[in-house]
Parts: sequence; structure tokens; C-alpha cells
Amino acid sequence: MKHLLEKYDTPAPRYTSYPTVPYWTDSPTVEECVNSLQTNLSPRESKLAVYLHIPFCETLCTFCGCNTSITKNHSVEEPYVTAIQKELQLYIQNVSALKGKELSELHLGGGSPTYLSDYNLQSTIESILNQLPQAKDPQYSIEVDPRRTRVSQLKLLHGLGFKRISLGVQDFDPEVQRLVNRIQPFELTENITLEARSLGFDSVNFDLIYGLPKQSLDSMKYTMEKTLELKPDRIAFYSYAHVPWIKASQRLFTEADLPEPTLKRELYEMGRAILEREGYREIGMDHFALPHDKLWKAFNAKKLHRNFMGYSDSKTDVMLGLGSSSISETPNLFFQNIKLEMKYRKSLVDGNLPIFRGHKLTKSDQDRKHLILELMTSWQVIVPKEMLHHVKEFLSEMEKDKLISWQNEILSITEIGKPFLRIVAMAFDEKLQASKPTGPVFSKAI
Repeated sequence: MKHLLEKYDTPAPRYTSYPTVPYWTDSPTVEECVNSLQTNLSPRESKLAVYLHIPFCETLCTFCGCNTSITKNHSVEEPYVTAIQKELQLYIQNVSALKGKELSELHLGGGSPTYLSDYNLQSTIESILNQLPQAKDPQYSIEVDPRRTRVSQLKLLHGLGFKRISLGVQDFDPEVQRLVNRIQPFELTENITLEARSLGFDSVNFDLIYGLPKQSLDSMKYTMEKTLELKPDRIAFYSYAHVPWIKASQRLFTEADLPEPTLKRELYEMGRAILEREGYREIGMDHFALPHDKLWKAFNAKKLHRNFMGYSDSKTDVMLGLGSSSISETPNLFFQNIKLEMKYRKSLVDGNLPIFRGHKLTKSDQDRKHLILELMTSWQVIVPKEMLHHVKEFLSEMEKDKLISWQNEILSITEIGKPFLRIVAMAFDEKLQASKPTGPVFSKAI
């Protein structure tokens, strides 16, 4: 495995979209975005998801690669919440198919959504739910920071229909927490987990990260043991993405503090073994779930989906992103909001939708997007005949290394090949193959 890690540990996209953001070209106009929403939401059976981005955090976690705004000044809440409400109103005014459209999924991410006061959190969510009626069995979820989450917030969220909660944990080791500037005693995570369950949240997720500075096999074993004391229904076990050319805060520790590639993979393999021993099942890239959870059931039923919000147990036709830096998706378009929070708000004050870039998907883009999605959600894919020769040639070395296998046109990732999923997906990425980046863009694959 050490030889394979050294051989294949190259920069690779995570494929939350295809084409990946660095290869977005032919950006759509605002009118084209509105028209695409109208077209794809008009069929009665189409499903709508809304992602709401809250960028604020009180402190900076140095591992974080998200779009955040660090401030302890909570006066920023009111104008931002007002801007989100204005943004949704503009969409409803311009996209008639949104009027009365049932909402299948709602997800709040950040930043830290529970940075908001109870009042602002409730009014923001209610502004969405009052204008978009609930679908049958809607899926509402939120990411929370246990250091900044109150029981009163959990109560109001559950009262609004939220059943899923994702806790940012990362690591339970005190020294690792100190280095990433996220001091979070176990008791804080325990309290929020138990409160959420007592209120009736039926799926609790923990976000954990391997590859953080000063992590060791002993510290990872400790983190897993503490995690299993609380037995979350789902676990996202992410690889730390070291991209200091994008996030300068990651320069607060050096590469010398990070586990070398072989140890980094050992951290994952040990973590995976512990989780599987306790009944968790590996689902797609970086995710685990207990057999009773809907995510595992969707994987077994081949209904697992993946988009900018992560893995989901149901597929939606349109994802509408609200808030600064949010990305929206239709079958033929990606488009992203202005990243800087103040400029985002200014656009809405001026009465303009805050879209600043995107990508119009060609037929080839859509086909390859579907193939990569299949690979990311089921570990295998049926390769179209017209691509078969090229894909086999691209993956020939991985086949020799027994990382993949073929059965006619069916490409499958083997058990030892799972760590290299991102590399396998590159076989379908014609844009990356045609024009490899000249500078650092993606994190390492392992």
C-alpha cells in the first residue's frame, strides 16, 4: 500500500461538481440562470432543494477551507438575514415555477449557522418555509458548531421540521485541537448530541478529519473511541485538504506538522476498521453510516445522490443556493453567488440577483457528470462504448495494480482501490486531461 500511495498521491479534484470549478467557462447570464430554473422546475414531478449559506464564525479554525467571515460582532446578522430574504423574493418574482413549489430538501451550512441568534435563525428559516410549502417527508438538515449551539436553537429547529443535524468535531485530541485553533471539549459535543436525540432528531452526523497537524495513530484511536461513546448515525471522515495557496490561515502550521502520506492513509484505515467493527458501513467517498440510517439504505437501493451539499439519500432536480458564495445547480447550469458578504448584500440592495459566475454544461459535460456521480455513489459505473477504449487506456496502470476491475463495460473499484476514487474519476474528466493546471489548484488525492 505504501508503494501505491506514493505512486498515486497526486493533486485531484473532489468532484462535488463536474466540470470542477477551475474549469468553469462560458458563464451564463442572470437571465439564462432564471430561464434554466424556470424550465427545470416547471414539471410537476421536479424536486427542489435549497442550500442556505451562513458565512459567520466567531473564531478561525485553521484547517478550514470554507468561505467564512470571522467576527464576534453580531450586528452583522440583521443585514445578512435581510439580504437572504430579499434574494429569495427576487427569485420568486422572476421564476414563476417557484411559486408554490414544494421544498424537498433544506440544508444550512457555513460558516456556523448557529452563529445566528434564535430570532434571526428562526426568521430566516420561516421566510423560506412560508414561501415554499413542504413536500411529503421533507429532509431538513443543519451543520452546527457545538461550541456555539444552544439548546434553545435545537428546540426551534426541531419545531420547524429539522430532523438531521451535523456536528463539526474534527478531532477530540486536545493538542490537535490547539493546533487547528478549535478547542472543543468532549462534553460540549456530548451535550449537543444527547440534546438533539432527546428532542427527536433522527440522524446525527459527526464531521471528523484525518491528516490534521500532529495527528498520530494513538490520537486517532482516541478520537474514534470518544466518537463511539456517542455512536452518531452517520460519520463524514474527511481527508484534510491542505491548500494554503487558497486559504492563508493554513500557513499557521507548517507541512512538517502534517502526517506524511503513508501515515495519513494509516489514520484513515485504522479509523475505518474501528468504525466497521462497530457496525458502520462505508458509503462513497469519506462517508459511513449505521444500517438503520437512510443514507445506508439509499446506498443499498442505488438511490444515493451527491452534490455541493454532500451525500444525500434522495435526488433533487434543482438546488437553489442562497447567501454569499452559494452555488446553485440545474441539469444544464452551475452558478455561484458573489463571495464577499458585503458585495453580496450590496447587489441585493440594488435589486439584483447576486450571481457572479457559473458554467453552461454541454451534452458531454452532462454525460460525464452523470458517470462521475455514479462512480462516487456506487463504486462502479457502466462506461459508454464510445469512451471505453480511452477510459481503459487511462486506467490501465490502475488495473495492473488491482485498484479497479472490468466486467465487459462495467468498471468497478476494488476494495484496495477505494482510497484512489478521485484518481479513477479523472478518467472521465476530459477538461482536466485536455488542460492540466500549471499551478496548484487541487488538494492531494490521498
